Amino acid sequence: WDRPDMSVVLITGCSSGIGMAAALRFARNGDTVYASMRDTARADKLRSAVAAAGLDVHLLELDVTRPATFGAVIQQIVTESDRLDVLVNNAGVLRAGAFEDLEEAAIREVMETNFMGPFLLARAVLPQMRAQQGGCIIMISSLSGIAGLPGDVAYTASKFALEGATEALRHEVDRWGIRLALVEGGLYATGIFTASLPDQALLPPEYPADSPYRPLVEQRLLEVRDRLPEAMDPGIIGELLVRIAGSDGRQLRWP
Repeated sequence: WDRPDMSVVLITGCSSGIGMAAALRFARNGDTVYASMRDTARADKLRSAVAAAGLDVHLLELDVTRPATFGAVIQQIVTESDRLDVLVNNAGVLRAGAFEDLEEAAIREVMETNFMGPFLLARAVLPQMRAQQGGCIIMISSLSGIAGLPGDVAYTASKFALEGATEALRHEVDRWGIRLALVEGGLYATGIFTASLPDQALLPPEYPADSPYRPLVEQRLLEVRDRLPEAMDPGIIGELLVRIAGSDGRQLRWP
């Protein structure tokens, strides 16, 4: 697949972190960027950054847990821009806690947001990419998609699923010039830990006080919180995503 000089790019989860960094970097590259998020009321930070940099970015409302809305979003992009070259599946959630302590609803939320959403959105863009004989789908995975740690079962499960399914899907669609890639990031300053580290508390108030796992989970979260000052700039991932989108597609995993 010969990537166009100016690609049309759809990115999920752009209100902050990696998604916002990616939107800005692709826009600086001259690409047509559709930056999506669950609630565009949270787009102020992105709007300010776009305005300060003198860039042009299209804002879209897209909730990855509502696949019934995907078709209309993709149709809007293709109607306005004639094609869709790159999909960056970035939106994700983290619900820290021991597996036995987590509510079933929380586990399902993580799987729906981090795995089902990205894969159903990828499926939704495939007909357009097949029709144009090319495209690039980038999944934001994690080092948690390679190794599991205590207190991280749900998130780890979602990323392992993302890794395996992406590897399998790659073999189905490469005949049409559609490339897939996995980005396996470490600790970045994305804000994803906010829900698990509210203010100075290690665990949210609703976490079971008498859980036999509580000391273990608190220790893990303490380690993470202590390392947050070392978290890297999401802009590094933004740079990498542009590089991946312009690559030949031979490399699947990008640690």
